[in-house]
Amino acid sequence: MTELGNRLKEARIAKNLSLDDLQTITKIQKRYLVGIEEGNYASMPGNFYVRAFIKQYAEALDLNPDEIFETYKNEIPASHNDEIHHLSRVNTHKAISKGDSKVLDALPKVLIGVFVIGIASLLYYFIAIHAGDSKNETISNDREQVKLEKSAKLEKVKADEVTKKDDTKKEAETAKPNVETTPPADTPKQAVTAVQTQGNTTTYDLKNADKFVIKIVSKGQTWVSIKNGKQKTFFQGTLKKGATESQTQDLSAEDMAVIRVGNAADTDIYINDQKLEYAIPATANVQNIRIQHVLKNE
Repeated sequence: MTELGNRLKEARIAKNLSLDDLQTITKIQKRYLVGIEEGNYASMPGNFYVRAFIKQYAEALDLNPDEIFETYKNEIPASHNDEIHHLSRVNTHKAISKGDSKVLDALPKVLIGVFVIGIASLLYYFIAIHAGDSKNETISNDREQVKLEKSAKLEKVKADEVTKKDDTKKEAETAKPNVETTPPADTPKQAVTAVQTQGNTTTYDLKNADKFVIKIVSKGQTWVSIKNGKQKTFFQGTLKKGATESQTQDLSAEDMAVIRVGNAADTDIYINDQKLEYAIPATANVQNIRIQHVLKNE
């Protein structure tokens, strides 16, 4: 290790910097930094780069490069030959570049042309999209307008139909003759009235009846006969409570019914489902019931 390398290394350590840290700061490869600290310059591209790397190393450690070059000039290789070599490489590069100067001169124009074409393409693309959107929007608006017009026409047709129906209804109502409806007269209720009592015989009048149905119900045991005014027998026998507790006869074609009851206390008589009230107390067991069917036109 040279004195210069030792001083640079001590300065680096004093600043608490590693070779990796110094590589990050100076952008010099680590192997070249190691070569500078060890005085091994053979690994570097040339003396020009050795001096340049030492200068960057010193500046990174806040050392004065001029003072470093002056103090350690015997250790630092001269760069004269390298400078000549470097200048030769630069001139060679310039000579080679002259042939391409025309290309380089034309390059900005080409780039500008490409840029202009790109801008024009973008403008055309956006204009085309906008035009397509406008066209679609116009078509959509036209379709919506057609729908609205159809809907309006349909509503108008419906309204005309409703108006026509209302007018027809009003005309029909106006054409109807004013017919006075007479409320139906109250239908008189059926009436069964006792008109004569003599001994154990009672005569009843049946009025306002459309039919003449006799029903006799036994609550115990009774002897019963049912005849018409001409003494024609419709029923004659004993009624018992149970299976034979009632007897029904339709005498609508007759004008009189003659009923003989042997046990009035246990016998109920119904005329068209209306229960007959005995004019003679039911305690009188044997009773003769005469019912006159008074027709409505009489």
